[in-house]
Amino acid sequence: MDWSLFVKIVIIIIYLGVIAVLGVMGYRRTKTAGDYLLGGRKIHPMIMALSYGATFISTSAIVGFGGTAGVFGFSLLWLTFLNIFLGVFIAFIFFGKRTRRIGRNLNAHTFPEFLGKRYQSSFVQKFAGWVIFIFMPIYTAAVMIGVSKFLESSLGLPYDVVLLIFAVIVAAYVFFGGMKGVMYSDAFQGSLMLLGMTVLIIAVYAQLGGIAPAHKQLTELAANPAIAEQISGFQAGGFQGWTSMPTLFSQNWWVVISTIVMGVGIGVLAQPQLAVRFMTVKSDKELNRAVPIGGVFILMMTGVAFVVGALSNVLFFNAQGSIAVVAAGGTDSIIPAFLGNFMPEWFVTAFLIILLAAGMSTISSQFHAIGTAVGRDIFKIKETDSKKGLLVSRLGVLVAIVVTIALSYVLPTIWEGAIASGTALFFGLCCAAFLPMYFGALYIKKMTKTAAISGMVAGFSSSLLWMLFFHTKESAVLKLSELIFGVPTLAPEGTLLGFVDPLIISLSLSILVTIIVQIASKKRLAADHVDKCFHGVKGNSVSQ
Repeated sequence: MDWSLFVKIVIIIIYLGVIAVLGVMGYRRTKTAGDYLLGGRKIHPMIMALSYGATFISTSAIVGFGGTAGVFGFSLLWLTFLNIFLGVFIAFIFFGKRTRRIGRNLNAHTFPEFLGKRYQSSFVQKFAGWVIFIFMPIYTAAVMIGVSKFLESSLGLPYDVVLLIFAVIVAAYVFFGGMKGVMYSDAFQGSLMLLGMTVLIIAVYAQLGGIAPAHKQLTELAANPAIAEQISGFQAGGFQGWTSMPTLFSQNWWVVISTIVMGVGIGVLAQPQLAVRFMTVKSDKELNRAVPIGGVFILMMTGVAFVVGALSNVLFFNAQGSIAVVAAGGTDSIIPAFLGNFMPEWFVTAFLIILLAAGMSTISSQFHAIGTAVGRDIFKIKETDSKKGLLVSRLGVLVAIVVTIALSYVLPTIWEGAIASGTALFFGLCCAAFLPMYFGALYIKKMTKTAAISGMVAGFSSSLLWMLFFHTKESAVLKLSELIFGVPTLAPEGTLLGFVDPLIISLSLSILVTIIVQIASKKRLAADHVDKCFHGVKGNSVSQ
């Protein structure tokens, strides 16, 4: 008998047993659509902060972006900075408080409903609902791929098998438990993730002789003649070492700054599955208390993943004479290969649970967001028909599961670095479509429906078009440009235009269109509606 495999399976069963208990707790406490959608608006601040962080940070951050750091190095730590500054501090204090109050004033239960009711637009609500329903499965698949790849390498089971089992388990407690089940399990899983990443960073630095010696070895590795051939392609793209930023405006610089740092760092402010969590707490005090918890959590998750990913190059070179991406055979395989080669068996078993927790916490929230988008936003089931609303939302979850599983089978075969790229794609798309109108909904009382819709459509359509026809990372995979025009990208050959992320173009256009249309708009929202929206909202904070 393979005792190692037996122990892993037993630990996984115990872990899933705890998750099942939390799901049952959520199910028993889910009596109404409000409970299913927002947990009754009475979630504890620590649970909310851990749920927010666990939803934000997934296997796409640990496996996907950790592997990406193995290629680009410490430059990804700028993403950690933005994640904490924008994704926690600015999001909780300047976005969260107003979202909570205005959402309560409007009796909004989802992010699309919040926007729709704020602008008195059924089109806004349905459009946002369809964006979530159609495009969030790409992000969900990216997370699921990360978990499944690690389970495949750890358990020795076929990728197809672990993918299906994992999807069914996550779906079960989202389907029945709703927001309460999701947030209870998120808090538990977030605690496990925090403990695991703390042990990981200590172990890595210990293997390399401490922080300063580890960073010195990584800096010197880039100049080692033994890897000159391995990094020649990176250097052509602007690579200057794992402890340095890429050459300004080079190919690698545009990928790191525009796609990874800005795409995910700014995009977090307009993530539907995150914004809705602000509406689950009962007062501003809960949000204030959640800030330090969320900040420390994000620091330990992304910061550790990026540092470990970069330092894995030293360990792989010392052991095998190859840099991480070469030794692992691909970006998405760096972290699983690193754990398998340089961490003790007991930790690999424990980290198996950490990645399960990271993946399940994010995917459960994604499935929940997709399901509620169907039941609450696309079909707009009446609030009085609570049972029908729950049923339609749960059916939406099932549809999302099927689509996500299909994408999880296909994407790894056609898209190198699908985990990080799929995440950045959805973050950027949401940012371009929703951020200007979301900011306007919170801070600009005279924001018109016409301006909001114009900016949303301009941001969404330009982002999609840039992905399909210009940004090489997506256009070469989706092949629509090649089918129509006979070339993988319409970006002029010899330029870096194909590496400029859609967010740079689309968010700029969305903001510009919103401002121009706002100035030109004459029809304002009714004064009594605006007064209702901003009742209790004062200055930069929200009164209780």
